[in-house]
Amino acid sequence: MSKRIHGLAIAAAFALLMPALAAADPIVGVWKTEPDRKNLTSHIKITACGKNFCGQIQSAYDSSGKEVQTPNIGKKLFWDVSSQGDGAYGGGEFWVPLINVDAVPQMTLQGDTLKVKGCEHHLCAHQTWTRL
Repeated sequence: MSKRIHGLAIAAAFALLMPALAAADPIVGVWKTEPDRKNLTSHIKITACGKNFCGQIQSAYDSSGKEVQTPNIGKKLFWDVSSQGDGAYGGGEFWVPLINVDAVPQMTLQGDTLKVKGCEHHLCAHQTWTRL
């Protein structure tokens, strides 16, 4: 096998492996948010999107724990977030539904808690999510 063909085979194998590595990342799973200003909590499903991560609003609940329907269910909450090592995640974009703006996400994973922060210019919002 020539070096060129061998190199292409390694590159192809690596390209196939990258999504699998992202899918095995500890951030992948379903997370419960803190109550928002409407006193609703949401379940956010984080999945691998290529080599990065996306979060989608899976469901929402009122203060009594009853599932409620909102127009945001099914929408992407963040996309193109990448692992930066040591439990830190960032890059990509984060949509803040209550004020309908896109922000720059910063996330820190510590066990079964995920500290989520989104900033747009000098305005920042943050929450701590828990793994379900």
